[in-house]
Order: sequence, then C-alpha cells, then structure tokens
Amino acid sequence: MRKAFAAALLLALAACGQPSAGGAVRVTLVQGLAGEEFYETMACGARAKAKELGVELEVQGPQKFDPTLQTPIVNSVVAAQPDALLIAPTDVKAMIAPLTQAKQRNIKIILVDTVVEDASIGLSRISTDNVKGGAAAAKALSEQIGGKGKVLVISTDPGVSTVDARIKGFEEEIKAAHPGVSSLGVQYSHNDVGEASKIVNAALAKDPDLAGVFATNLNSATGAGTALQQAGKLGQVKMVGFDAGPAQVKQLKDGVVQALIAQLPGEIGAKGVEQAFAAVKGQQVTAAIPTDATIVTRENVDTPEVRKVLYKAGC
Repeated sequence: MRKAFAAALLLALAACGQPSAGGAVRVTLVQGLAGEEFYETMACGARAKAKELGVELEVQGPQKFDPTLQTPIVNSVVAAQPDALLIAPTDVKAMIAPLTQAKQRNIKIILVDTVVEDASIGLSRISTDNVKGGAAAAKALSEQIGGKGKVLVISTDPGVSTVDARIKGFEEEIKAAHPGVSSLGVQYSHNDVGEASKIVNAALAKDPDLAGVFATNLNSATGAGTALQQAGKLGQVKMVGFDAGPAQVKQLKDGVVQALIAQLPGEIGAKGVEQAFAAVKGQQVTAAIPTDATIVTRENVDTPEVRKVLYKAGC
C-alpha cells in the first residue's frame, strides 16, 4: 500500500506543471493594468491565438499599474497551477520574487511587454523595441519643433522597463542627431494625470520658451495636454505621445498631441500564447521577440494601414 501511494505521489509530482493527458494547455495572462486599451488589445490577440491552438486562456490584471496589486494576483495564479503564465511585470525588481515562485512550481513563464531584471525569468520575452520607439519619438518631436528648442520628457516611474527603454532611445537620438534640440531631462508623474499637469505648469513657468514634450504614456500626455490647454499653449508647445488607444487618437485629432507611437499589443499577445504553447509542449521557444511601432499623425490616422494598429477597448 505504501509503495503504491509513493508511486502515485511521484507520478503526481512529475506531472506538476504539465497539461493532463489529452487535456488542453492552460494559460493565464496577467496584464499590467486591467481595462487599459493596450492590454485589452493584447488580450484580444491572445484570445484569438488561444482559440486557434485550443488553449484554455484566462485573463486577469490589477486595477492600477502597481506591483503591490499585481503580486497577489500572481500568487493566486501560481496556487491555481496553470501550465503557463503570460505576464507584463509592473516593476523590474519587485516582481522577481513572485515570478520566482511560479518558476519553482514549473509554470512556464512568458514575459509580454515589460520584463524583470532577472534574465533567468521568462522563457521568451516579447515586446516592442522600445529603444527604437523612443528614437522614433525623438525624430517626430524634432521635426515638429523645426529641429531646435527645449524639450521635456514626462514618464511614469523609474523601474518600468518599457518606459525606461523609451527614454533611453529618445535621449540617445536627441544627443546623436539633433544638435539644435536641448533636453530638459525626465520628470516622473507616477502615472498620475494631475501630477503630469503640475510638471508641465512648472516647466512652463521656468522655461516659457519650452518647445516640445515627449509623454511616454497616456496619463502623462493627458496631464501635459491639460496644462498646455490652460496655458493657451496647445499647438505651440508640440507633443509626441506613446500608444494609440481611443483617448490618444482623440488627443491627436484635437491637436493636443502632434504624433503618436503605436505599438502592436495584439501581436504581442498572440505571440505570447504561441510561445507558451510551445514551451508546455516541449517545442522550441524563441528567447526574444521584438515587435514594431508605427508613427501616427493627423495626416495618416484614418488610412487603412494605420487604422489596423489602433488599440481597441475590447474584442
């Protein structure tokens, strides 16, 4: 009896983290922020690919882009023991510990959009080439301000891999190829619209000749746009934003921003499910998959090619 029990226990442990015989692969996608158009578009791409592959997909996400809110979700997912976890980590350091727990339970981890500093976490890392995207933003903003003037970068918080990379690309491009453009550096809004507005108000008071703003995400652009409107500077101080959800596109059409850098979150989600499926099935997994970005302007926003890359609020 004891031998039979021990054998059964060993078989159960060996199967831990593997799909049951004949059963569907179970995957959970943990978004960076539930309900946000970027992540909803990612979920749509993931769901479509999951349906194609016969994968059982669950989607969860925190109500704020915050590791203290994402961590308990990951802990709950780990306890449920899916075969694979797709996740957009909300912090490069804080999310290492909960993801290490998932890894120790033999859950296959695929990082989508954002990453963590521990290179051993994430069998595949799929995201926009954000350095390239930041460089594209620098080129677009320089063109908007005629290649000269002071520019300010507004971001969320340091330690978020995607926006850190955008800043890096932006600053490197300005330094290397736009000698007439002077960077005033980076200020952080903590992803708060009101704080971004305060930052721009203070910048305009200190540098009334401010020529441009690079807003690395929606809330930064929204807050900056409010400040520029209140100061009567809309269209005078040029702004380039990142992402292309309905709110960003409205900002573009209203003249709050002059250009957007659109990512491909649907493609990121689809490729994430593909890589998770391959990992669970013991097939080859691609360690790093960069995706493209598109510059969107008022001139091209309604073209068929660009409309394809605009984000959706739902599937």
